[in-house]
Amino acid sequence: MNSMMELNDNRNELFDKLVQFCMKSGEIDQNLYTEYDVKRGLRDSNGKGVLTGLTEISDVVSYRLVNGQKIPAEGKLYYQGYDVEEIIKGIGSRRYAFEEVTYLLLFGELPTRKQFESFIAILTDLQELSGDFVRNVILHNPSVNVMNSLQKAVLNLYSYDDNPEDITVSNVLRQCLQMIGKLPLMSVYAYHGYRHYNLNENLIIRNPKKEYSTAENILNMLRPDGQFTPLEASVLDIALVLHADHGGGNNSTFTTHVVTSTGTDTYSAVAASIASLKGPKHGGANLKVQQMFANIKEHVQDWANEKEVEEYLIKILNKEAFDQAGLIYGMGHAVYTDSDPRAKILKESTRKLAEEKERMKEFTLYDMVETVGGRLIGQYRRLFKPVCANVDFYSGFLYSMLDIPEELFTPIFAISRISGWSAHRLEELVNKGKIIRPAYKYVGMHKNFVEMEARN
Repeated sequence: MNSMMELNDNRNELFDKLVQFCMKSGEIDQNLYTEYDVKRGLRDSNGKGVLTGLTEISDVVSYRLVNGQKIPAEGKLYYQGYDVEEIIKGIGSRRYAFEEVTYLLLFGELPTRKQFESFIAILTDLQELSGDFVRNVILHNPSVNVMNSLQKAVLNLYSYDDNPEDITVSNVLRQCLQMIGKLPLMSVYAYHGYRHYNLNENLIIRNPKKEYSTAENILNMLRPDGQFTPLEASVLDIALVLHADHGGGNNSTFTTHVVTSTGTDTYSAVAASIASLKGPKHGGANLKVQQMFANIKEHVQDWANEKEVEEYLIKILNKEAFDQAGLIYGMGHAVYTDSDPRAKILKESTRKLAEEKERMKEFTLYDMVETVGGRLIGQYRRLFKPVCANVDFYSGFLYSMLDIPEELFTPIFAISRISGWSAHRLEELVNKGKIIRPAYKYVGMHKNFVEMEARN
């Protein structure tokens, strides 16, 4: 027994040394990034993304030109040339807003009624999952993180596909439409499986209804009674629209382009994009917003007292409160300046739902933090451009009012963004681009090989 303990201690000590070697070996002098003008994170020194490709799928606008100078302006997001705000206004109370936008992203134009009816019929036919797939893939060995289960399920679709390696446009379109239809089921079923096997909850698997939209089916499959109000379905539908795409430069979509450029199969490309989206700096940001607000609610006695809220936000910025990171999460964006159009639209949806759910006190707190937080960040960081709320600021609160568990926040992002990923994968294939291969500058030393016996 003692010898086993000593052996484990020795192994742990050796592993700790290996970690130290790894840390030392991987450390690069940060001054070299400036010396060689390396675009860290593929960004210029001012934070703007380095131009790496061309796209017609979506456009993100945050400045306007005045006498040749870029001036911060209200943010605009365009899908295939159409202003997203106008799209949502135009769709109005119609169901299937997400599906209509998916058609637009994939095919470049808004559909006629006949085209759309055919498109919905194809999607609903492709959304079904066999009992064998649900049992053996999704429910077998469920992951604590639903995003990992989703990635596993997508990769397993390869084995159920009679023609998985064909990357012609027609075959890839079929595969993409299949995943657009199936991801909602995969995500909700994976969540139910996790709750059942890890928390001993009853396992409820409800089939989607063909007459339901994607948003309606998410709520139907997620809730024990399958019931929801028209407003609940509508605001989730809008949230899916707003997350469907955001230009080619966001990390997960760029991943789609990079991996697609190698000529790999569709399931591998989408699995890679899901892996990217899982990262807390990308798809998991709204969870951090939720945690921050839980902390604010706990430490601010009067949520309506602007002075008290401001004092606590100052503590957060000074790394004296919450996670000591000095960040007000959900505020600021790499591209948008005056406003994030997605946040503006989502804020209105959140307000409507808060009224229906009688949670206006919380909504007022969010509104106050948005206003006060933006002003404080500008002051404390000495920024010369406005700081606006981004789409993550309100999305977590919206999902919580829909009784969507936090484990599904990022998977719902994936359910939406699969439309954009699919459009970008097809765009990359249609244009037959070269393999994407950015350069890295070697800054190590060249060394002479030494035989093991001569090493100290």
